[in-house]
Amino acid sequence: MANQKKMVDDITSMDVDFSKWYTDIVKKAELMDYSSVKGCMVIEPYGYALWENMQHDLDARFKKVGVQNVYMPMFIPESLLQKEKDHVEGFAPECAIVTEGGGEKLAERLYVRPTSETLFCEHYQKIIHSYRDLPKLYNQWCSVVRWEKTTRPFLRSREFWWQEGHTIHETAAEAEAETQQQLNCYADFFENVLAIPVVPGQKTEKEKFAGAEATYTVECLMKDHKALQGATSHYFGDKFSRAYNVTFTGRDNKLQYPFQTSWGSTTRMIGAVIMAHGDNNGLVLPPKIAPIQVIVLPVAMHKAGVLEKASELKDRLIKAGLRVKLDDSDNSMGWKCAQYEMKGVPVRVEIGPRDIEAGQCVLVRRNDGEKTIVALENLEAAVQEQLELVQKGMFEKAKQNLDNHIYEAHSLEEAKQLQAEHGGFIKTMWCGELECELKMKEEGGMSSRCMPLKQEHLGDTCPICGKPAKKMIYWGIAY
Repeated sequence: MANQKKMVDDITSMDVDFSKWYTDIVKKAELMDYSSVKGCMVIEPYGYALWENMQHDLDARFKKVGVQNVYMPMFIPESLLQKEKDHVEGFAPECAIVTEGGGEKLAERLYVRPTSETLFCEHYQKIIHSYRDLPKLYNQWCSVVRWEKTTRPFLRSREFWWQEGHTIHETAAEAEAETQQQLNCYADFFENVLAIPVVPGQKTEKEKFAGAEATYTVECLMKDHKALQGATSHYFGDKFSRAYNVTFTGRDNKLQYPFQTSWGSTTRMIGAVIMAHGDNNGLVLPPKIAPIQVIVLPVAMHKAGVLEKASELKDRLIKAGLRVKLDDSDNSMGWKCAQYEMKGVPVRVEIGPRDIEAGQCVLVRRNDGEKTIVALENLEAAVQEQLELVQKGMFEKAKQNLDNHIYEAHSLEEAKQLQAEHGGFIKTMWCGELECELKMKEEGGMSSRCMPLKQEHLGDTCPICGKPAKKMIYWGIAY
């Protein structure tokens, strides 16, 4: 198809320049547009529909375990932010600050929220008095601002959309359990909804969230064998409670400090889906989040009865609970096929005069191009089956990519060589010292990704310094 070939030619091959391929995809698939403010983007309807579908699934998961949605202000007074030293130092370089409002200089500078821990603490301090008021399980959907120097659509922008969960508990054990629960929630969402396998683990002291006692992550591997942090869950202990004087009367009638967590995922997940599944024809979207799950294309629709039959199939599939579109435009069939491949629509339904005569239609899977002829009477069940096969096939392919690009190293030189030759995750033992972590970054170009929850014993010594090893750790080059 000439039209299809032309459209594909407009996309840089991922094997030639993965970064340019990514940029081509987000633009050609109409996910976003650039704005006049560097590092800020317009999320177009198709891109926002992806985010809405992710949001809908995650929001339902949160509410199922008792989390309630709230909304905090966009602005944080400087004096409030300054109360937690580690927190403010961690975010200060990335903060946007308002110094003037209504034409007048402000008496106190206001920070545009980079995250909302301080605001939640201020609120908790007002509403929590007794152990009977605990726990509070809150989440908010909003945008935040971090003044990044280097930006890429969805992956790293100065304003981005996310959810941030904030919970506060009577005991440390409850807060720690909440941290793990949310980590498991993200892991399940990535694997069973986004079709992206993950490595759950704990961040090092160097890489943990500013102000946290411990940070946990789900790490993903993209098609270019670079790492991407998918989502994080943080255990704060009572550190923020003490800084903001959040107290409650305990069961022993004494004042105590509660224990907190925070956990979040962002529009970076859209970038993850693109880079984990996309190909040189465009997006490949998991059916569970695809804005359009099925595209119905009438073949030779100028002929009698074709458009009517195609419309009937669309209505049947919508009635079956699927997200369906019928393209009855006057564009060529070749253009339409290329267009919906570009947009990553999981299943294509084709029906023409011969199909109608034979009482059948053709189903085409986006992920592998497999065609299936099905009887019209079995349409709903057949399409549902194909969608399930797409979802399963996408996960299996991404899992193979992950499994095939995890390498074991027993020296710094071996780690460097493996990364240079193959990319991916390099697993080693580690002594736990910052000096070795920095050396791996400086000499090997790799940052610590996580200490996996599923530990392996690869040896007794740290391959960087030779001292006794404490943990097995994953290294990689990340976005």
